[in-house]
Amino acid sequence: MNRRHDIDALRVLAFGLLIVFHLGMLYVGPADDWKFHLKSSYLASWLEYPMLASSFWRMDLLFLISGMAVHFLRGRLTLPTLAWKRTTRLLLPLLFGMAVVIPIQPYVQGVDNGLVPPGFGHFLLRYWTGGPWPAGAFDGWQFGFTWNHLWYLVYVWIYTMLLIAALPALESSWGQRAFAAVHRLHGWPLLVLPALPLIAYNLLFAARFPQNHAVIGDWYAHAGYATMFLYGYAIGTHPGLWSELARLRHRSLGMAVVCFAAYVLLGQLDAFVDVSQWSASTLAVERLCMRALHFFYAWSAIAAVLGWGHQYLNRPFRWLPYAREAVFPWYILHQSVLLAVAYWLLPLKLGPVLEPSLVLLGTVGGCTVLHEYVIRRTRWLRPLFGLDADSRAARPAPSPIGQVQQA
Repeated sequence: MNRRHDIDALRVLAFGLLIVFHLGMLYVGPADDWKFHLKSSYLASWLEYPMLASSFWRMDLLFLISGMAVHFLRGRLTLPTLAWKRTTRLLLPLLFGMAVVIPIQPYVQGVDNGLVPPGFGHFLLRYWTGGPWPAGAFDGWQFGFTWNHLWYLVYVWIYTMLLIAALPALESSWGQRAFAAVHRLHGWPLLVLPALPLIAYNLLFAARFPQNHAVIGDWYAHAGYATMFLYGYAIGTHPGLWSELARLRHRSLGMAVVCFAAYVLLGQLDAFVDVSQWSASTLAVERLCMRALHFFYAWSAIAAVLGWGHQYLNRPFRWLPYAREAVFPWYILHQSVLLAVAYWLLPLKLGPVLEPSLVLLGTVGGCTVLHEYVIRRTRWLRPLFGLDADSRAARPAPSPIGQVQQA
């Protein structure tokens, strides 16, 4: 089976978008609506729209790609081997990251909040022993430690284990019939039907279970992300479905643009209309329309990314093998490097152009140096960043997705 370069490339680009998004979190305003570990003094309200445009679907895409990874691994591994491989691949970097990579994030946040005294060495000893911390010192202070952006690894591991447990049923005759029905989707049903469960979850769970990324009580997030993970497993490399996504790429992109524009306009309606005079039923319809537009936009954007990617990225780019290996270490490193750079630069007040440029340059440079000259060249470090211990194992025989199975 030929290697699916487009899925490799989409994974790299999706994690690259995550780095840009976290850079934007330093600068998007208002600060009360876009809370982050640090905030620059150069906030820009206009950033809210591009940030919204990506935040509605970027994590869903990553979970969908992670579901594809299990699909590809399932074709080569027994269930126990698959469970063990995914456990070591995901949880080793999680535990190492929480102990070594993440601590700079709560430190700079706590110091910036005025609730943690300066001195990283002292903080680290206290962090490793579980605190305690003043209320609100940093995100996760209640637990004494935090996994911050590495929550994604925990969630992927949970969904993988649940899927492995369900695979005997999914691989039964009725399960195969259900997947066959998914593979037969084409035209507008492919762009509409997958969004309907996401809308239902929002109506049922969003208000009762706000996202917290703490596993427990995060039922709304679990419903949506686990569904996207299952979508990825169901899509796999089915040629007919991928060809249909490519055929629909103009339609899905147009639908995404229209839905997002309508969402933004409807959200600004109170600037033109006195909505306080509306009846309760009219307001309920308006809120329902906003939610529907949100998730129709999210799914059509993902369909567009998959379709355009399959059309134009399914080729052996020279940069792709290196980027494919680098993406997992960069994911683990990027937010810690970004916040460390920002912590030193923000007090200098370098201006709204130079400051974010230097933060981005420092983040990219820091991840590049740490990955190239430390992680990939140190055998015992490689598994702690999601890589095979032997660098030669990072170049497997051609497979549908290559190292997308790393995350």
